[in-house]
Amino acid sequence: MNLYIMKIFVLVLVVMLSFGCSSSEENSYEPLYSNAPIFMKNKVYIFGVHPLHNPNRLFEVYQPMVDYINARLKGSELRLEASRNYAAYDEKLFSGYFHFSLPNPYQTVTASSKGYKIFGKMADDENFRGIILVRKDSGIEKVTDLRGKSVSYPAPTALAATMMPQWFMHEHGLNINTDVKNSYVGSQESSILNVFLGKSAAASTWPPPWRAFIKERPEIAEQVEIKWETSHLPNNGLVVREDVPADVVESVCKIIFSLHESKEGKAILSKMELSKYEKAEDATYDSVRLFLKRFEKEVRPIRGGDLNDK
Repeated sequence: MNLYIMKIFVLVLVVMLSFGCSSSEENSYEPLYSNAPIFMKNKVYIFGVHPLHNPNRLFEVYQPMVDYINARLKGSELRLEASRNYAAYDEKLFSGYFHFSLPNPYQTVTASSKGYKIFGKMADDENFRGIILVRKDSGIEKVTDLRGKSVSYPAPTALAATMMPQWFMHEHGLNINTDVKNSYVGSQESSILNVFLGKSAAASTWPPPWRAFIKERPEIAEQVEIKWETSHLPNNGLVVREDVPADVVESVCKIIFSLHESKEGKAILSKMELSKYEKAEDATYDSVRLFLKRFEKEVRPIRGGDLNDK
């Protein structure tokens, strides 16, 4: 009899628990009702930006532009995606993960042979140059004073902030592979901080992140100076995957190329240290292709087989 009662008790307890779980699940779900037909949500296109900044800073700078574009698109929207470093970004871009992207010129010409079309670029080409920083108390005067010392860079595939400074040092008598210790630290900010902290004798970056750094960390920037600057190349590109519908590309182009014509758009561009975006095509980056071929021949490899023959 006691066993029978115990079985009944267990059965009742299981039923009560099941009812309780079911009620909780039902209370957490609220169906949506509408008199109008329910359509699919906007088509989402991933917009990737190469690591101009660390991910948090990149979202601060570029999310307002994505929001601005989305507010004016119909039936589709962009979703901004950052990458933890250049290697992660390169892997996603070269595998066709992004629909739209803002790569550096090296990544731009490489993507053009991997299913992407170049449709635009950042203006202000004079900004796309490398700068080499040293501490003001370093005593470094000549490029050859860096021999035997460490130089920090964001990443091996950063064109303005790494390759162009390395080419500059090569032209001024240094063998990049044997005369200096190359330290690839992951971001523009890290490269600058390395020279400030004395972890490297010199740091490579490019003007926009340096100007942003001066504004945000003036106490540090006061102790660091630009020692050398390189010549410039065409600025960062805009690419789109070839299977993105033409009407979507046309809409994005119309919005992004007119950013500089509105007060809100100018404020967005100001955070990027940029005057505007402009149209571009494959031939726009021919000078970049020439530079990269010469760089690989005389300085070091970049990525085997990635550069097309255009």
